[in-house]
Amino acid sequence: MRLSRYFLPTLKEAPSDAQIVSHQLMLRAGLIKQEAAGIYAWLPLGLRVLRKIEQIVREEQERAGAVELLMPTLQLADLWRESGRYDAYGPEMLRITDRHERELLYGPTNEEMITDIFRGFVKSYKALPLNLFHIQWKFRDERRPRFGVMRGREFLMKDAYSFDIDEAAARKAYNRMFAAYLNTFARMGLKAVPMRADTGPIGGDLSHEFIVLADTGESEVFCDRKLVEMAPPGHDFSDDAVQAVFDERTALYAATEEMHDAARFESQTAEGDRLSARGIEVGHIFYFGTKYSAAMKANVQGPDGKEAPVHMGSYGVGVSRLLGAIIEASHDEGGIIWPDAVAPFDVVVINLRASDEAVSTACEEAVSQLEALGKDVLYDDTDERPGGKFATADLIGVPWQLTIGPKGLADGVVELKRRATGEKVSVPLAEAIARLTA
Repeated sequence: MRLSRYFLPTLKEAPSDAQIVSHQLMLRAGLIKQEAAGIYAWLPLGLRVLRKIEQIVREEQERAGAVELLMPTLQLADLWRESGRYDAYGPEMLRITDRHERELLYGPTNEEMITDIFRGFVKSYKALPLNLFHIQWKFRDERRPRFGVMRGREFLMKDAYSFDIDEAAARKAYNRMFAAYLNTFARMGLKAVPMRADTGPIGGDLSHEFIVLADTGESEVFCDRKLVEMAPPGHDFSDDAVQAVFDERTALYAATEEMHDAARFESQTAEGDRLSARGIEVGHIFYFGTKYSAAMKANVQGPDGKEAPVHMGSYGVGVSRLLGAIIEASHDEGGIIWPDAVAPFDVVVINLRASDEAVSTACEEAVSQLEALGKDVLYDDTDERPGGKFATADLIGVPWQLTIGPKGLADGVVELKRRATGEKVSVPLAEAIARLTA
């Protein structure tokens, strides 16, 4: 992709109302544009990252046995009346009346709709266990939307819903999602700590938030340091394996500020392992039994021939929120530092003198070779001065910068820079390409 033909509206300074680092950098790097309070247009660079994150989430859900579908953004109010949540949910719900006086709402979550889909087709325990997920835009009418995509009104979310014959089976489904979430966030270069959480308006008696530690996090969290250092569990989703993952993590202390018990923290955690930090919620999972299935008569016939409501859980990941969380956890004074797995491009090739035919030819050759080897390349072929090109490359956070100029070309070398460390090496072009594709 040639930068001269790309749409990348960067800013030298962040707007004054952007209060946190991720919001400032997303605006400055041309990832988003605010259209209304808490509502953003996703510009090309931001959309590329959003799609990378979405795909990782999708792959890890499918590995854990979940099946993807897609539900509409608008839902019938009558479904929510069946569950008893329509009047209870509060002003965060955007309520709509269409031209035929039907009452609708812009979905903030999908427990009711997925229960309606399930009850329409599944009648026997033989179809269980079942886990259905989708990745869809949601709307919650926050009173004070702030912090960019971290606390917006419209947001992209992955929500999954499990259906099981009884509580024992449902808790196994919960454990599978628990392990899948740890794998998901690790693939994005994040260390996420599961913390026991309040169930809130979703309901139920078992819930965990997944918190990414970041100096600029939105709330204070307390946990055993060993949780941060644990490796992701991998893809063994047998019942025994996921139970072991759940038991190992939940045996150690971890709590948000709202759930924190100072006395228990001290008694349960060795002094050297007590970690107090700032954190950002990126995922939330719930087991709520028959809360929705009983109210909405989502019953299946069991092996004994009797009908009973299924046991359910729901599992959310803030896909768009993750962009903000990653930036909060990974940036410096120059801009964003994207982990390789979610970066909009793998490498930016910087042409230091676009008017020089030999330099441009070398750049074109580098771009062609890298793309043939499967790399996503951004080619800065603009007439911008070198300092501006380097500043833009740092700001947008592409993991590698390959710089080609007349002086280096005369010496038979190019410069390769790793964005995360700032390390630079001057090597022949062939060696640089070999390093980038190793």
